[in-house]
Amino acid sequence: MPAPQATDIRQQATGTGNRMQYHSGMKKLPLFILLSCFSMTSHTEGLPDLGDASQQVITPQQERLIGEQSMLQIRSDKSYLDDPEVADYLNNLGGLLVSNSPDPGQPFEFFAINDNAINAFALPGGFVGVNTGLITTAQSESELASVLSHEIVHVTQHHIARMIAGQKYDSLAAMALIATAILSARSNPDAAMASIVGAQAGAMQRQLNFTREHEQEADRIGLNILQKSGFDTRAMPAFFERLQKATRLLEGNTPTYLRTHPVTNERIADIANRVQQLPFHPVASSLDFQLVRARLLSQQKSPSEAISYFTSALGNKKFGNPVAQRYGLVLSLLQNHQLTLAAQEFEALKKLVQTNAMIATLAGKLRRSGAIKDENIVEFYRTATQNFPQHRALLYDYSEVLMQAGRYSDVVPLLNQQVINSPDDPRLYELQAQNYAALNRPQEEHHALAYNYLLHGNLRGAIEQLELAKHAGNNFQELSTIEIELKKYRAIAAAQTRQSQ
Repeated sequence: MPAPQATDIRQQATGTGNRMQYHSGMKKLPLFILLSCFSMTSHTEGLPDLGDASQQVITPQQERLIGEQSMLQIRSDKSYLDDPEVADYLNNLGGLLVSNSPDPGQPFEFFAINDNAINAFALPGGFVGVNTGLITTAQSESELASVLSHEIVHVTQHHIARMIAGQKYDSLAAMALIATAILSARSNPDAAMASIVGAQAGAMQRQLNFTREHEQEADRIGLNILQKSGFDTRAMPAFFERLQKATRLLEGNTPTYLRTHPVTNERIADIANRVQQLPFHPVASSLDFQLVRARLLSQQKSPSEAISYFTSALGNKKFGNPVAQRYGLVLSLLQNHQLTLAAQEFEALKKLVQTNAMIATLAGKLRRSGAIKDENIVEFYRTATQNFPQHRALLYDYSEVLMQAGRYSDVVPLLNQQVINSPDDPRLYELQAQNYAALNRPQEEHHALAYNYLLHGNLRGAIEQLELAKHAGNNFQELSTIEIELKKYRAIAAAQTRQSQ
């Protein structure tokens, strides 16, 4: 199986549709593991020299490491939305915007947080989080794209790194501080800002002023990204103005996004003035945007409430997209185990749209549940994955269907190829481990589990799995890789122990 490389940490961004993927080839050491090595680079062979803290400069590599470390905490948090269809949509949309940004080669990963609060945030190194509340509140795809463009600029212009460099902190301590602060900003922006700037009122005021400059720059460049990407530029001031009006109505219960991204009348007026100088360009929202919103709404409500909501929307025919509404209704019926009705509504849905990856995935779910009878479900998934080769939900389901059919040997090349494309996807390694267990290949099973544990921040568990893999087989090439990784990970674990003492 493809194995991480212990010494190769090269970065590259590759396009999958519009999605920007970060990887460094078949074999890599996840960069987050290296974050713990900042103070031990001179003692551990093969680890990169990340620079002297006194330089007061945060390198792109260090930014990426901070983001990787933060993502470990995010992925293990219950609020992280592990939904491949929502994630793929955000990465497709984000990838299009990034391709029109000042730094189209910067690797990005967009992910969703299951939180009704209206918020989005950028982490160092190209990680952008989007609350589900922002997606469902946005009245158009252009509004959502305007927020993502703004966050992209925070990354490409290195705003967070510049904030750290502007403080009189040791840079290594500041990096750990900023990562914690950004995470806490999801629920308590005031506490997050305090943890960034420290207790002195003067320092806090200077930091706030610096942040306003960043916001203005993110507005200006973000608007340019929005226009180049073919979206409606009017969406940016319209969305900010609507949020500001909601703030007044909420009487002090300010939306989280406005607390982390202060929106003033001056900012709104400046954006609106810039938009007036641009050509009028109305843009319809994509079907995927509408489907993702319906999917999130079906998840946020109980199945019975969601069924009532989508049935009412279809009956009134006064709001929303009818394809998305029926998609949401089928999803909700399926979740409520009303299989016959789900199949009937899906037949009506098929008449409204010709081809779409999310609807193909729903068709597969209906087949797997028995709502739609299909004696050759494997062939359905084979065709679907050929039509939509980058749609992860279909690939996950196809792998599971093949395993259920006992076709374990067919799963090996399928997952190996996906690991090459997306080496930082823990779900792929989990599926690999399940398949290798069924094939009675314990060495590869434990090796895959080691990578899954690494991507969830469990270094000790990864070492244990590598130990098991070492004693579970005699594949020389595999053993050689395992030995190299064990040496590297043990050194990192030992350094972590020394640092904690």
